Amino acid sequence: MGRHEQREQVFMLLFQVEFHEPEDMPRQMRLFLEDNESIASQKDSDYIENRCMAICEKLSEIDKLINDNTEGWDTGRMGKVELTVLRLAVYEMRFDDDIPPRVAIDEAVELAKKYGQENSGGFVNAILAKIMKLGD
Repeated sequence: MGRHEQREQVFMLLFQVEFHEPEDMPRQMRLFLEDNESIASQKDSDYIENRCMAICEKLSEIDKLINDNTEGWDTGRMGKVELTVLRLAVYEMRFDDDIPPRVAIDEAVELAKKYGQENSGGFVNAILAKIMKLGD
């Protein structure tokens, strides 16, 4: 499984955070990983679980960064798809030195286009571009 596929699986798992209590997420993660035919190896499964847990641990910091860089929007008003994509991308941009910020943005836009509304890609791109400028 390549990075793109792993990222998409992390997105799908992270999406569930919005629908479950934090204490129920370990169980939800297990169910997602056990029943997922797209995840062929234990190595991929471990990566996806570890990445999702790492993002969850930083959610308050990630959400603050998102909220501080949006006008007229906040994480409570955003669509669940867009919010999840933003959380994943912001984590990659801020906390993963192995992923160049432009790659994180490109991948986020692709996920937003695939799973979100018609204008989700542009919405995600605009917010992430603003956040990227903070790091420059």
